[in-house]
Amino acid sequence: MTDQTTTTPATAEPELLTAAEGAEWVRGGAVLIDVRSLPTRERVGGIAGAIVVDRERLPELFGADSPERLTEVHSDEHPIVVVCGSVGGSRPVADWLLEHGHTSVAHVDGGFDAWKAAGQPTTPGTES
Repeated sequence: MTDQTTTTPATAEPELLTAAEGAEWVRGGAVLIDVRSLPTRERVGGIAGAIVVDRERLPELFGADSPERLTEVHSDEHPIVVVCGSVGGSRPVADWLLEHGHTSVAHVDGGFDAWKAAGQPTTPGTES
């Protein structure tokens, strides 16, 4: 299993995980977030157990002092795995989380397609 605690704030980069490694983090207690758009999720399917996050609302959903902070994120040290359609979508979210004090953040290489291809739990979309 990859180390979920090795980041340093100013120079940290989110860890890039395979879908299997991401699933291992989740089994270990990490929060799984899906930052894909609603039309995309409806079309290609969802990720079972993931929290859907609007990437435009990161300060409200992950801010330490926000009354809307996700209750599943117990602290800034709580591990988070980000999934999008590709690393181009998940990387900016993972970067933002690290820049704003979260210390254990990773994203999945290959995004949803890799998650699904690895046999991780998904829900069907209209194209399924």
